Amino acid sequence: MVVGLGISGIATALRLRQIGWTPIVVERAPARRTGGYFIALFGGGRPAAQRLGILENLHDRVPNGSNYEIDRAGNRRPGAAYGDLPGSPWMMRRGDIEQAAFAALPGDVEIRYSTVPARIEQDADGVDVTLVDTTDDTEVTERFDLVVGADGLRSTVRSLVFGPHQKYLRRLNYMAVAFQLPVPLSDLHPADGATLIENNRSMWLFPFDGSPQTVLLNYHTDDVDAEFRQPPVQRVRAAFGPEPTGRTLGEVLDALETAEDVLFDSVEQVHMDSRHRGRVVLVGDSAWCVTLYAGMGVSMGMSGADLLGTILERHPGDVPRALAEWDRTLQPHIEAFQRNGIQQRQFFVPGSTLELALRKAMTTAMRLPVASSLLRQLRTRDKSGQLKDTDIALA
Repeated sequence: MVVGLGISGIATALRLRQIGWTPIVVERAPARRTGGYFIALFGGGRPAAQRLGILENLHDRVPNGSNYEIDRAGNRRPGAAYGDLPGSPWMMRRGDIEQAAFAALPGDVEIRYSTVPARIEQDADGVDVTLVDTTDDTEVTERFDLVVGADGLRSTVRSLVFGPHQKYLRRLNYMAVAFQLPVPLSDLHPADGATLIENNRSMWLFPFDGSPQTVLLNYHTDDVDAEFRQPPVQRVRAAFGPEPTGRTLGEVLDALETAEDVLFDSVEQVHMDSRHRGRVVLVGDSAWCVTLYAGMGVSMGMSGADLLGTILERHPGDVPRALAEWDRTLQPHIEAFQRNGIQQRQFFVPGSTLELALRKAMTTAMRLPVASSLLRQLRTRDKSGQLKDTDIALA
């Protein structure tokens, strides 16, 4: 059983089906989600996507536009884009990759919507899972050879088997808000991207071929729990006030008022000494969430699912041994990407006057021919960038 029909869950079901297993996928939502905000698929994730049969329907959707740093007064200058970070990402919307993955899923894979696990008990030979149909609150208990939790940052599988969330979640004390603009902004070409960077808050606009930009808003908070006690729009406006917004930020905040599919969440990492217990294993954000600042969520989700199937196939009669080997293989990559996520936070949202000054100095240097050449060389040699382009299955 695979819990969660996101990218990691679909990828896991695909890979298990490839090696001859019969996956059943359960999903809390009443239907498959569509749309979504920006994601990056790095070089290390593309081989896994190809082996899963997904890559042929994916491509980099960054248009041939410009990137600007803007301020509230309407000033603009050439700025740094996401692609200026180490690695070689393809940029696309989350819905693009979820649709490609879902299309590759064989039709005989059973999917149960509006279904959640309520109890998970296991012995040496299998796992008994009590499932609840949330449409009528009926329960059924079934037995599985393997249970895979691919149900996100606040994983139900993790809480049932490994313990409460607070044991594993590490807060960075930042909030992230992401959504797609319904229409282009009045002061920016749809093919252009932009950033508005201030101390402890930022706005990113990511352009895509064939659709309006998607937005990422970041801001610092001293009380994460308090952020969820009021409507997201109210919290975001408070975080970006009280100064006048200016035209672009103002239009973005107005769009948030009516946006249909909004990510509003705290930025947190998942730290675990082990991501498996008996015949239960976690993949994706439920297992290691490296944060959106590392940009490796999708790449690691698919790579982890791909590797899981490979090692299970290598040890067909010993699931616990396979899960332990899989966990050991992933551990150094998880640690590296989590460190990188913390380091790159200051690129997305500087947390002090010093970090803000350093970021401005870096983006200024990128416009100078000699300094820009040196920065490109450093990015090429950057270890985190190299690791992001490494196929975990071959590492």
